[in-house]
Amino acid sequence: MHDFYALAVHGGAGTISPSVDTQSETPYHKALRQAVAAGEAILSSGGAALDAVIAAVCELENCPLFNAGRGSVYNADAMHEMDASVMDGRTLAAGAVAAVRTIRNPVVLARAVMEHSGCVMLAGEGAERFAHERSIETAPPEYFATKQRLDQLMRIRQVAAGAGLDHDDTITSKPGEPIDPDRKFGTVGAVARDRLGNLASAVSTGGMTNKRPGRIGDSPVVGAGIYADNRSAAIAATGTGEHFIRTVAAYDIAARMLYGGESLATAAHSAVFERLAAISGRGGVIAVDNMGNLVMPFNTSGMYRGWVREGEDIGTAIFSVPPSSISRY
Repeated sequence: MHDFYALAVHGGAGTISPSVDTQSETPYHKALRQAVAAGEAILSSGGAALDAVIAAVCELENCPLFNAGRGSVYNADAMHEMDASVMDGRTLAAGAVAAVRTIRNPVVLARAVMEHSGCVMLAGEGAERFAHERSIETAPPEYFATKQRLDQLMRIRQVAAGAGLDHDDTITSKPGEPIDPDRKFGTVGAVARDRLGNLASAVSTGGMTNKRPGRIGDSPVVGAGIYADNRSAAIAATGTGEHFIRTVAAYDIAARMLYGGESLATAAHSAVFERLAAISGRGGVIAVDNMGNLVMPFNTSGMYRGWVREGEDIGTAIFSVPPSSISRY
């Protein structure tokens, strides 16, 4: 097994706003770079892939630009309900939390569920209670309250008569972000391969703006929004969660590789552009295989993403890239 590392992060996918000046992209590139750097700091010192993806996702959860942790969107009751998950490709251990409201970094709680609860997923009040037992850091509701997200909720309620979702293409919003905030799939994620060849993935989200209270998407569902197996790949998804659940999208990529002998690039392309598209699913994935290949396909017009491979510079992107760039960065 080659002793090198690779890591990728995403900050969600969606529709590109029609009139955006390039200056509006700068904060997103900076935040993505910081998340990649946090994960790379662990990998470059010989640390584990699992530690690296947690560190990277925590950076994105702490940044109000992305729909996770501090930047989480509001549900229909003008409250926050956050989901997160982690998976260790070495052991196939996984942990997830759903519909938590006070956890500063839901991905940290997801790891605690994996390592200390005897469960794979905890939700709502039970997850909050477990967080207290494990002394996981919490935050008051005002920590998650941002004017940008509240304005987004109000716009969607006004235009869609209370029925709009975060990814609804019928909603017209104000320009000013590289990806239209009202046409964006709000999830963050990270995948990594460490120098020992171990893979890991992590995902976190605030869900969809104006979502029905109690709605849970693909992010905390193992095999749908997340998967990691040292024999194949680590995957983290973002998109229309119900479609990713119905196609078991993350596991589908790993299974195509393991049982069908497909490359990571072929398997990911098929999952995103064929299976998802066949049922009108939209979004994308980031994935790394056990040889360190990175892929980031998406069927929307943009996806926030960042990546690094050992010996190379950190890269970030928002818009589409030439097809020749998809298999390895």
